[in-house]
Amino acid sequence: MKIKFIGATESVTGSKHLLLTEKGRQVLLDCGLYQGMGRETDEMNRHLDLDPSKIDAVILSHGHIDHCGNLPNLVKQGFNGWIYCTPATYDVCSILLIDSAHIHEGDIRFLNKRRTRTGQSPLKPLYTVHEAEKCLKHFKKITFDTDFHLNDELSFRFTENGHIIGSAAITVTVVEQGKTTRLAFTGDIGRYSDPLLIAPENFPQADYIICESTYGDRLHEPVGDTESKLMNILNKTCVENQGKVIIPAFSLGRTQEILYMFDKLKNKGLLPDIKLYVDSPLSSKATNIVRKHPESFNEELRNYLKRDPDPFGFKNLSYIEETAESKALNEMKEPCVIISASGMADAGRVKHHIANNIGNEKNTILITGYCAPNTLGAKLMNGEKSVHIFGEFYPVKAKVESILSLSAHADYSEIIRYLSCQNKDQVKKIFLVHGETDAKTSLKEKLISEGFKDVSIPVKGESYKLDH
Repeated sequence: MKIKFIGATESVTGSKHLLLTEKGRQVLLDCGLYQGMGRETDEMNRHLDLDPSKIDAVILSHGHIDHCGNLPNLVKQGFNGWIYCTPATYDVCSILLIDSAHIHEGDIRFLNKRRTRTGQSPLKPLYTVHEAEKCLKHFKKITFDTDFHLNDELSFRFTENGHIIGSAAITVTVVEQGKTTRLAFTGDIGRYSDPLLIAPENFPQADYIICESTYGDRLHEPVGDTESKLMNILNKTCVENQGKVIIPAFSLGRTQEILYMFDKLKNKGLLPDIKLYVDSPLSSKATNIVRKHPESFNEELRNYLKRDPDPFGFKNLSYIEETAESKALNEMKEPCVIISASGMADAGRVKHHIANNIGNEKNTILITGYCAPNTLGAKLMNGEKSVHIFGEFYPVKAKVESILSLSAHADYSEIIRYLSCQNKDQVKKIFLVHGETDAKTSLKEKLISEGFKDVSIPVKGESYKLDH
């Protein structure tokens, strides 16, 4: 068997890894969108660097757009097989892929207005809502811890890895010429202290491992400090300064974690008497999907549900759907908290909220997770004094804070802990993907010091033969 690394090599987006068997079968692990790559992003997403008509199947680790977001384009370009995922991942994709299509259609309408004025021919979106709906018909749901046989060469198993609802590590077993090879793909590894989800579970022994490395060079803040830090930010901004807290948050996972934290503060009588808004129709849908899958909740949350059946809803919390209601939030003078997508602050309604509130020193912009380089969130965290939003420069007068302990990605100590279920003597090679250069280089050194014999950092388009 060979493996070709096509995406998420020099970046943390665009996850896409191709398996090629001796009999010529091709299986794709993930098919995600590149994000935050500047002007090159659209071109990189349109060119898949493979022949979709030759792909026999896709095995999907989870429903984040950088892992699933290019599937409609794959189908559009000729893929006609099944896309295998867990039941919860299907539910996630059923909303995120449609939302992604709406964004592509809206972006291209805006771009084509300018192209028409300059006499240029119009462009087509990467894919449409109709094409996303067509793609969803290719999905097939497979439960965790089930050995599913694709054909006489390949089988696979999903193992819970605690990143988001439905997320999984994938262990592929390949039998060629009577010999067996096991390849594990960690997907995005979750946290052992995740406030909502069960901890990552051990995955079957592998000969080869494709491992994410997003936080391969750092440790997260202690989780115990998160609640008190959030309370300090709320009291300083909303109570003392009478300002607004703007929280860019991914619709799935991060939004629900933040709401759960606010719900606990409310029940303890510690939450200030202020209005809170979730301003994202997608976040509302995602919250309902999380509610639908309590089987993935950790023991603490399950016990909490016995006292409070809805940890994502409480007095003073409103979910905003309509555009007019969203715009009205920017006209409000009273202190409040606005949680809005996207998490990297590079798209969606949160960009409007940042643009409208960044010039007021009473306000705070609170970053709660990883932001890829060149995104608005990263620029704010890096302390830039002026940022570019919607074609204009805005001076940064609002305070910028971060709580990175809420990250859904394991740090390097948690990655090492996750891999500790493996017999190091049986692991022939680990491939590090889904990380910036410094993160991968640092994690490689750490894994070698832990006793793993061979750790590689593949580049885009590189192929490896996996020996039996």
